[in-house]
Amino acid sequence: MWTGLGIAAVVGLSGWMAASLWVKRGVAEPAFDRVAQDGDVELRRYGATIVAATEVEGERDAALNEGFRRLAGYIFGKNQRSAKIAMTAPVSAARSEKIAMTAPVSAVGLRDGGFRVTFAMPAGYTLESLPEPVDPRVKLEVVPGREVAAIRFSGWARTEAIEAHSAELLAWASARGREVDGEPVLAQYDPPFAMPLMRRNEILLTLR
Repeated sequence: MWTGLGIAAVVGLSGWMAASLWVKRGVAEPAFDRVAQDGDVELRRYGATIVAATEVEGERDAALNEGFRRLAGYIFGKNQRSAKIAMTAPVSAARSEKIAMTAPVSAVGLRDGGFRVTFAMPAGYTLESLPEPVDPRVKLEVVPGREVAAIRFSGWARTEAIEAHSAELLAWASARGREVDGEPVLAQYDPPFAMPLMRRNEILLTLR
């Protein structure tokens, strides 16, 4: 028989699931073409995308939280027109490294303990039509069209899972003779309160 505690647990679990799904409704993602599936690795082709980006020093979780706050501030009105911009998914993060001024803008992969955190801007915007950020640490950039290898996983994006899936992607690329452009990128598609089993995380690796 169901006890009061059991019923409450089921109701609470259902509410948690419903809240996770409700928040995800209407959240746009950058469009891509699915090129192929090779085991756990999916090959995709993305078009050019405009992102809001910021670089944050420090440990991963703290850096991602700070990066998220800066970028969320921008889309929620902390810009020159006080305009609100629709939220998109995923929130992406990669280690950042100091690069020479002559290096391509698309180069990423920092190894000084910092992270580069990005939000993709909704389709239809251009650099000219987007409002300028008020925070000078937030930059608007165009990420060129690219081919990407992706691995998806659920649960919390903990260090062990990130490193294991990143190593798997790099080994996959090496075994197939594919050159890579930059470091693996963590992409997270869900709000912090989403159920672990319903969370969608990906490791993305840009291919040359």
